[in-house]
Parts: sequence; structure tokens; C-alpha cells
Amino acid sequence: MKSPMSARPVLRFAPSPNGELHLGHALSALTGAEMARRLGGRFLVRIEDIDVDRTRPEFVRGIFDDLAWLGIAWEEPVLVQSEHFADYRAAADRLLAMGVLYPCFATRTEIAAAAKPGVRDPDGAPIYPGLHRGMTQAEVARRKGRGEPFALRLDMAKAEALAQRMLGGQPLRFTELDAALAPTDIAAEPARWGDAVIVRKDVPASYHLAVVVDDARQGITHVTRGRDLLAATDLHRLLQVLLDLPAPLYHHHRLLTDETGRKLAKSDGDTSLRTLRLQGHAPATVRSRVGLATGSPQAHARGC
Repeated sequence: MKSPMSARPVLRFAPSPNGELHLGHALSALTGAEMARRLGGRFLVRIEDIDVDRTRPEFVRGIFDDLAWLGIAWEEPVLVQSEHFADYRAAADRLLAMGVLYPCFATRTEIAAAAKPGVRDPDGAPIYPGLHRGMTQAEVARRKGRGEPFALRLDMAKAEALAQRMLGGQPLRFTELDAALAPTDIAAEPARWGDAVIVRKDVPASYHLAVVVDDARQGITHVTRGRDLLAATDLHRLLQVLLDLPAPLYHHHRLLTDETGRKLAKSDGDTSLRTLRLQGHAPATVRSRVGLATGSPQAHARGC
């Protein structure tokens, strides 16, 4: 696989400003900042706000306030995804030209009704049953002409076949680092996502496309994120190969859960970093609650 080229390791924390940061975000940010320190690397913050309807300016400000309170510093300027929709369109156009994307007009209700019972993708959604995969160009043009909203889906079979040719027949893999930074090669299985949405109906990107484009744009060498995104790496590696982008190293850290085993979410007000901060708790309390040793992560300062 193609390796990222950088004089220094580059890591990032990339939250979505559609709610307040919670303890799970603190674990992710602190893990990335600490890994940057250990590697002598750079640490970036990226605002992943392609979901513009749910983004709020106060949540963006809160992200910066919470990170600064935790003792985490980052380089400026901060990349804001909503300012780069043209770049995601360009990447999608490349995939369209390769013949691996197709328009899908189906609604969630239609997909759920046609999907095989019990067959789900790693996020728990029904596997897309290929409703519009073979739609004729004339029908596509007719429905576009009527103004019907559509997403762009990845034709998984075509995409995997093309990626195999681009890799010279080598398997699709990525490198996972454990907590001690020891590497393990993992076989990617993007087919378990089915014909995934690459461009949403409402914005010119999906999380999967935007994150791949931005990791390459920012020269990210090490991606640190929660284990709930481990399966997404299969799809990201496929897109990296198709778009001829570098392959970062990955570290998927443990998740924080409540007493029932449910992953912490932004709706869990008692774990909000803003709430803890305003209640007068010290950053050391947060580090203790997320299972990290006390002390500042000593990430690199802004502008370095």
C-alpha cells in the first residue's frame, strides 16, 4: 500500500459540531495528542461540519474551549469541511468518471422494504438491495429532470475489481497500531458495507468521502479514533486506492461506555465536558474518568 510521506507524523482530532463534546471525545482527543507527543509529531483539529443543518456556532466554539481546558494545543488554521465542498465534488467526479458511482433516488422506506431481512452493514443499517444500480441513463435523466433528490452510491463490485487491478492483484489491507504502536496488517472487507453512499442527497459528500479527502489534504499519517469506526476503515482504504491517496496508519482506541455497556453519546448530559468544566472540575478529573494517567498531554503548540 502507498505510505504517507511526511517529514513528521501528523495526527488530528476531527469532531462534528452538532452537540457538546463528552468524555468519549476527551479520550479520543487526548489519545491523539499523546500519540503526537510520543512520535514527535504535529497535532491538528478538523471541524467535520458537512451536516450543516445540525451544526451550531456555539458547538464549534465549545470544541475549542473544551480542548484548551484539557490542555490540548493544536496548529492553526483549523480545517472546516463546509468550506471545501468543491473538493469533495471533484473527488466524486473522479469516481464517477471511473464508473464506480451511480445515482440512487430510493428513499429509506423503499430501501428498508426491499432489503433482505436481518442483513445489515456494520452500522446496523439494511444493506442496500441494488434498487437503482442498473437504472438506464434515460431513466436517470428523466428523474433528475423532475428534480428528484439522489445520492451517489459506490458500485461495490466494480469498485473492488478496479482497486484489485490498481493494486496489481494485491489484497486490500491497512495497518493497525496497538497502544504500544506495534503494527498489525488487517485485511479490509469493504463489501460488508454494500453499495455505500459516497455523496449524500443533501450535501456533496458523505463522511466517508470527506474524511478520506481531508486526511490526504492535511497529510495525516496516523488516524486515531474509536473502535466504532474500525469497520469504516475498510471503505476508506478502498476509496484511498481508487483516488490514489496515501494510506495512513490507524489506531482505533477503546470506547467509553455506561453501566449498561452503551457507548457514550452527545445526549448524555452528565458526561458533557462543558458541564464538567462549568461545575469546576479539573482536567485531571476528566483524564481519570477516561482511564488515562493525570497530567497534560503536551501536544504541540498552535502554529508550530
